[in-house]
Amino acid sequence: MTALVQTHRAPATAVARPVAAEPAQYLTFMLAGEMFAIGILAIKEIIEYHTLTEVPMMPDCVRGVINLRGAVVPVMDLLARFGRAPSPVTKRTCIVIVEVEAEGERQVIGVVVDAVNEVLDIALADIEPAPAFGARIRTDFIHGMGKVRGKFVILLNVDHVLSLDDLGTLADAADRTQNALAV
Repeated sequence: MTALVQTHRAPATAVARPVAAEPAQYLTFMLAGEMFAIGILAIKEIIEYHTLTEVPMMPDCVRGVINLRGAVVPVMDLLARFGRAPSPVTKRTCIVIVEVEAEGERQVIGVVVDAVNEVLDIALADIEPAPAFGARIRTDFIHGMGKVRGKFVILLNVDHVLSLDDLGTLADAADRTQNALAV
């Protein structure tokens, strides 16, 4: 019986060995002259910045809502979310439509970025953990620091940047606006 267990464990150990991870894809974009990135799997689309409908009594980081093919989508200014002055709107300003999941529900949120750069493959070996200090944003917002062409790209943790509290606020705003439009 012992011999049988030992031969049974050998293949399991071989299977458990780490396999080289494939590079993950990230959409890179600019905010106040710094490069940030979000995992491509969370991105639904990128749209041109256009007029938003402001919703009263919303946090400063929520610029308003947009109508995206009949759906009310709240739009967050990432710079304001990071505690900085809101992003100025320029010709290159875009809204990145992101889908996140919270408490089993999917929420679509737009985030304002200064400019979209490119989609990059970043290998797991080229991602450093979030720094304990030195970044000008909360460290729980950072998934890691990607090394790309000798520079760092701040990889955002979308679930924390768009936290459950914020998702509730954004969902309530979308519901209030949808109800107001229906009247």
